[in-house]
Amino acid sequence: MRKLRKEVRVGSLTIGGNHPIAVQSMLNVPVRDIAGNVAQAKRLEAAGCQIIRVTVPTPQDAAVVTAIKEAVSIPLVADIHFDYRAAIAAAQAGADKIRINPGNIGGDDRVAAVVKECRQRGLPIRIGVNAGSLEKDLLEKYGSPTPEALCESAMRHVRILERHDFDDIVISIKSSHVPTVIAAYRLLAEQCDYPLHIGVTEAGTYRMGLIKSAMGIGGLLLDGIGDTLRVSLTDEPEKEVQAGFDILRAAGYSVPGPEVISCPTCGRTNIKVAQIAQEVEQRLAGCKKPIKVAVMGCVVNGPGEAREADIGIAGGIDSAVLFIKGQQIRTLRGDIVGQLLEEIEKL
Repeated sequence: MRKLRKEVRVGSLTIGGNHPIAVQSMLNVPVRDIAGNVAQAKRLEAAGCQIIRVTVPTPQDAAVVTAIKEAVSIPLVADIHFDYRAAIAAAQAGADKIRINPGNIGGDDRVAAVVKECRQRGLPIRIGVNAGSLEKDLLEKYGSPTPEALCESAMRHVRILERHDFDDIVISIKSSHVPTVIAAYRLLAEQCDYPLHIGVTEAGTYRMGLIKSAMGIGGLLLDGIGDTLRVSLTDEPEKEVQAGFDILRAAGYSVPGPEVISCPTCGRTNIKVAQIAQEVEQRLAGCKKPIKVAVMGCVVNGPGEAREADIGIAGGIDSAVLFIKGQQIRTLRGDIVGQLLEEIEKL
């Protein structure tokens, strides 16, 4: 059961409460390459990304915010480190949310200036705690970036904003160590009701990054924790978006578009399951029907094992049996994938 948390508005999107869990990614083009950032933002929007984040190291770099906001319609988060003036400039340039750590931008007057700007513009602030940049006193207290240390850091930053009567807050506490991530978010979920942005940071390249993210994010989703997520991969951001939706689907959440399932194959297999399944996935790209499509290797167990699928095929000798909701309909020969797609169009 998902734990309902405070609702926070981010541009045209609302996170928290009963609202769908939003999938986001971050631009990785050098910030001064404004055209490159705009092009990548457009690709992310086309891939289904629901929130985009861009780094804004200096006030001058806020120009990238203006350019991206003119090019895409999805919410944009400005990622700020240390320079409070960059946060103010990003807000003025049109950012929909500011990601910052209130404790590392200087004195209380600087925090107050950022809070004032965000309040006037109705912008939330995401507090982003990372195991790699934990405060020195907390490292001395706990000995390492433990879940307790991460949680205490997050709540310390929350209290700073609350002292300024600001509670339009989203929180993330990330580590590259999956057990730490899960334990930290569980602790945090018990201590506040702010919406949580979940993810495993520095997860790695596509293969290992996907595994660690699926374990960490998926585990939290099954606990009912998470209002928005990012799959951090050392790869193209579009792959992060696809992986995010795949993890949501695997955790039982409704996701637009088809899901293709396939068997691992065995000695009874009579068709090229891997090749066919990959082709079906590719040709269904862009399809918005929320259906489950099965590609199974044989008619002995295929239809039964994929009974929950809306439609699928099971391999025969130079043919495939078409089945819908577990019931065999007819035998396909020749262009099996093309005929399957025609049947999907009819659903």
